[in-house]
Amino acid sequence: MSKFNEIINGDKPVLLDFSAEWCQPCKMMGPILKDVSKQLGDNVRILKIDVDKNQSIAQQWRIQGVPTIMMFKKGKQLFRQSGVIPANQLVDMLKQHI
Repeated sequence: MSKFNEIINGDKPVLLDFSAEWCQPCKMMGPILKDVSKQLGDNVRILKIDVDKNQSIAQQWRIQGVPTIMMFKKGKQLFRQSGVIPANQLVDMLKQHI
């Protein structure tokens, strides 16, 4: 858990993708996040968090449904949304915080 807190408290924006293996919409987020990563490179850190394997983190952030995307910078939550989000929308939001 301390490693997780260290990551979200960093200077670089962090995009968290809360997902599950059994979730069909979560599978759609994979290629979208690859696209975002390709466009923004090292300017952002993207972490995929399996809610079944990381239940304490999912509970801490009250994840009700998957996929849920959250963005942090310097420990501050900047964005949270459930459901599939287009790559261009994520890139636009992240660019505001790079």
